[in-house]
Amino acid sequence: MTEKLVERFVTYIKFDTQSDAYSQTVPSTQNQVEFSKTVLMPELEALGLSDVKYHESNGFVTALLPSNTTKKVSTIGFLAHVDTADFNGKNINPQFHPNYHGEDIVLNAEENIVLRVSEFPNLANYKGQTLITTDGTTLLGADDKAGIAEIVTAVDYLLQHPEIEHGDIKIAFGPDEEIGRGADLFDVADFAADFAYTMDGSRVGELEWESFNAAQATVKFKGKNVHPGTAKGVMINAMTLATEFDRRLPNKEVPELTEKREGFHHLMGMSGTIEDATLLYIIRDHDREKFEAKKQLFDTLAKEMNAELGLDNVSVLLEDQYYNMGEILQKDMTPVHLAQKAMENLDIPVIMNAIRGGTDGSKLSFMGLPTPNIFAGGENFHGRYEFVAVESMQKAVDVIVEIVRLSVDL
Repeated sequence: MTEKLVERFVTYIKFDTQSDAYSQTVPSTQNQVEFSKTVLMPELEALGLSDVKYHESNGFVTALLPSNTTKKVSTIGFLAHVDTADFNGKNINPQFHPNYHGEDIVLNAEENIVLRVSEFPNLANYKGQTLITTDGTTLLGADDKAGIAEIVTAVDYLLQHPEIEHGDIKIAFGPDEEIGRGADLFDVADFAADFAYTMDGSRVGELEWESFNAAQATVKFKGKNVHPGTAKGVMINAMTLATEFDRRLPNKEVPELTEKREGFHHLMGMSGTIEDATLLYIIRDHDREKFEAKKQLFDTLAKEMNAELGLDNVSVLLEDQYYNMGEILQKDMTPVHLAQKAMENLDIPVIMNAIRGGTDGSKLSFMGLPTPNIFAGGENFHGRYEFVAVESMQKAVDVIVEIVRLSVDL
């Protein structure tokens, strides 16, 4: 099973499936469509799954492993996303490191790109295991091709072992998670699962049922340009206004100075001239009241600066992106407790932290499908230093199978 798991993973990562935040299509890139239709669908059909479909309306591939028991059993879903993050995902060349020695790994000698233990002490956890890394020029794509490979491998195992009783098992692989809109059009009613799991976490043991509340803030500034020689009392520099706005935000509530359950605002982009400037922020907090207060601060600062100018030159557009799925899951912790029991049965220490981010489950839970997040095994996602251990992926497969096995006794 492990050999096939690795083979699938390597096949999947060879396809460039980066999403595009500036695209208005669904999915946002044609590469995701091609991967779903030419790789995933044929494989699921060849395994013998039922109802294999590509949904043109939302870009998801779905399939069913039918129940093989007469017991009344919950229908469980497993989901992963096909897109990769905004980092080079073309021509991925995975490097295998069997029996990892615990020291620095030279990813690319020619360009002096080194995966250093001093920078990534998490490497110490993988001594003796088989690591898969990049060649230093691309990301790896374990986020979330590892999740896809794990789900497909687990379903393959269940098909080969009909003695394991289970109810209906639904699987779904969707687009555009990395740009925050993959789950927006997912048809929860059609999927018809009682609860689900995204296989989209990082290190072994992660079981996440809380996420950030998330919003995006676009702040626009209007200026007035005149000749600098006669500018006194007349010129208004939009870029200076933007700088002043950012200065007034709490300077310690930024990603590089926060951790655990501490929220933040994060300046993602800026552009400008004297006439017009724009700042793009994301706002994050696990606590809904603190989240709302952070958003309110943006409006308050804009009003203060406009009052000082005596003009309406600063405007804020706030757009909520997703909410803390813990608000939904805490009402019925059955899926969380089931995954926890599965990991405990497999002697996997459970790491139950609030995600400093979001998953498709953040939206799906509010859409009526309670969906905690389980580890996929990779680390250092979204860049050239990404890696995954073969043993970690196998443990994720084992957890899926154990969840299914335990579910008949719920």
